Amino acid sequence: MLGYPGLNRTLRDRDTPVRCTRGMQKQTFEERGLPYVSTLAQQNLTDLYELLQWNRDHGISLYRCTSSLIPWNSQFALSELPAYDEIQRLARRCGDLIKENKMRFTFHPDYWCKPASESAETRARARRAIEYHAEWFDLLGLPATPYYGITVHIGATYGDIGATAERFQAFVDALSNDARAHVTVENDDKESLWSVPQLVERISDPTGVPVVFDYHHHSFTDRGYSYREAFEMAADTWQDVRPMTHYSEPACLRDPTVRPQAHAEFVSDLPAWLQSAADVMIEADGKERAVLQLRDAKA
Repeated sequence: MLGYPGLNRTLRDRDTPVRCTRGMQKQTFEERGLPYVSTLAQQNLTDLYELLQWNRDHGISLYRCTSSLIPWNSQFALSELPAYDEIQRLARRCGDLIKENKMRFTFHPDYWCKPASESAETRARARRAIEYHAEWFDLLGLPATPYYGITVHIGATYGDIGATAERFQAFVDALSNDARAHVTVENDDKESLWSVPQLVERISDPTGVPVVFDYHHHSFTDRGYSYREAFEMAADTWQDVRPMTHYSEPACLRDPTVRPQAHAEFVSDLPAWLQSAADVMIEADGKERAVLQLRDAKA
């Protein structure tokens, strides 16, 4: 299956935008508190349902949801929210739609989620983030499995890749069972960071955490492996679950002034071997339009 992350540009551009990205700044949270969080959560979940329906109607079965779904969830338990029963009903409606249509639904916490940081405070913040994302899956009524993944980057090696790997292993061991069951890890996009073979050997083998293969990122950390060789290494870490991959093309192919890591608006191709062996998240700035254009081109 093919999918896209975050915004649906078609729905966002309607006169009444449909989006599940409503959040707030810290000051607003402190001033308006849980009642406003509850309002935004209900609006996000209502629009998420419409977005998932749109995906279903357009044959898109893979979607990565924003981490703004329930704003500031690091600061409270879900059950503390006013109108929690209604929030639970709206979430379960989304989860039922996902299950009934055999969709795949994931999260990808942002760059600040650093589970192997040297800072205990940063690791604690990352743990809270992964735990509340796992609670969102439970709220949706989706089972704890990497099929419904929470994808993270390890990022820096902090000058000692072995010690960093050990911190990540300890981090995973400290998670709740449900949270741990959702966690997946992705290869990075800088030569000094984590490659697929390093993730497989130092992270997945000792922890069982599956490796999400990012095709574009591999060009920066190939370590002498072809795209297909690296994918097969990552795919072997998924055991009984279909592998997840990310595919994008560099924007600098069309505009040499942008940084090499930047994603293009659309993608011109997708290797047939990759699509046949994995579920593929198209990480293009065109979002759902990139998926539809690619699919039409292959028809």
